Amino acid sequence: MATDTLWKKLRGWLATAGPVRAASSAATPSGAHVRVADSLRQLLEDPGIPGSIRTELSSDFARIESMLARLEHGELHVAVFGRVSAGKSALGNALLGRDAFEVGVLHGTTILSEQAPLDEAAQDGLVLIDTPGINELDGESRERLAFDVAEVSDLVVFVADGDLTRDELDALATLARTQRPILLALNKIDRYGDSERQSLLDHLRDRTRGLLHAEDVIAVAARPPARRILLRDDDGNEHEHMQAVPADVAALRERLLDIARREGKSLSALNAGLHASRLTDQVSTRIAETRRDMATRLIRNYCLAKGITVALNPIPVADLLAAAGLDAAMVVQLSRLYGLPLTRAESGRLVAVISAQLAALMGAIWGMQLAASALKGFSAGLSVLVTAAAQGAMAWYATVLIGRAAERYLVAGKSWGELGAKRAVAEVVASLDRDSILREAREEILRRLKGREA
Repeated sequence: MATDTLWKKLRGWLATAGPVRAASSAATPSGAHVRVADSLRQLLEDPGIPGSIRTELSSDFARIESMLARLEHGELHVAVFGRVSAGKSALGNALLGRDAFEVGVLHGTTILSEQAPLDEAAQDGLVLIDTPGINELDGESRERLAFDVAEVSDLVVFVADGDLTRDELDALATLARTQRPILLALNKIDRYGDSERQSLLDHLRDRTRGLLHAEDVIAVAARPPARRILLRDDDGNEHEHMQAVPADVAALRERLLDIARREGKSLSALNAGLHASRLTDQVSTRIAETRRDMATRLIRNYCLAKGITVALNPIPVADLLAAAGLDAAMVVQLSRLYGLPLTRAESGRLVAVISAQLAALMGAIWGMQLAASALKGFSAGLSVLVTAAAQGAMAWYATVLIGRAAERYLVAGKSWGELGAKRAVAEVVASLDRDSILREAREEILRRLKGREA
């Protein structure tokens, strides 16, 4: 069957199906396509994603935009993979019925992935993506590009021209993990006799068992060499003539058409959904990292403020009361940072819960802090440098603990989890290096106190 006739069949199916209609009862229901498209739009338009993260992941967001357009226009994208000179570009041209991709005879000539619609008319349909050879000399960057293209393709055609090498098998296994349907095209079958061709196909099906379905290993001849024939003229003289041999890709084309007819919409929706899920995870991770960095700076600022306040306050125990107020203010700021704002009263109650658990875990330490506070009172403030740095360091450490415990509570959605506050606070205490925190706090507070005296 002619190339344009086959793709007109596909184009007609796409027009009948519409951008969100399932191709069969086994495919994803039409509502799923609508939901996937809606999810992509929500991700693209989410006002909660900081501009810095959008910039950092700009290529991923651009990919999502492309996938959304694909869903809306009913496109199916097919990536063509293979070794250098296995015939990837030639196969693409044969499927398209025109020279859309450059063909080389020595090393691979595909430098960047190219896209060409399988139909030259305005109607959207199948899009073929040629890729660099997986064993290009400059290796990893182009191979990475190839797998990136696979991630945004709905289906993969892997081109080989003989038995598979170890690299080709590894590449097939990696592609299989992307959960894309894969067709293995055995190219250049014009070099083999019928029995040899069938034997090689059976061998490839055996080697790829578990990765591919047997019916997805298909023989093709993308660019058969011209045939030399002798023609006799009217005078009886013989003349040599080179006769072009048409490509033999009908079986592969029919298989692509069948998959597109049965599963095309589902593949596009599934692929878009998987990529959107990965991007959402990336965005969540970046937001969490950004919030954690901001929370770290916020907690440190309150540590410094609390440490200095406690160190400079000459009134016994009053410094601890002032410190509690700073802790409550810090938790209010943290709650806003994590998008779960607390009132001052709620913050105070949360600080009280954390402090009670810390007191139970570290009663001796809090006793030392009270003693240091009292000592300042007995010395009328004359022993500030002797006692204030130690007490301020303890206040600093307590703020770190309270801040990290409150942060954990907020990250969990205002919850201590099944094991409760006691276990959560204990895990926070165990995760922090008390000695290094106290050392940093003492050094910073002493530096600030000496700077004030000077």
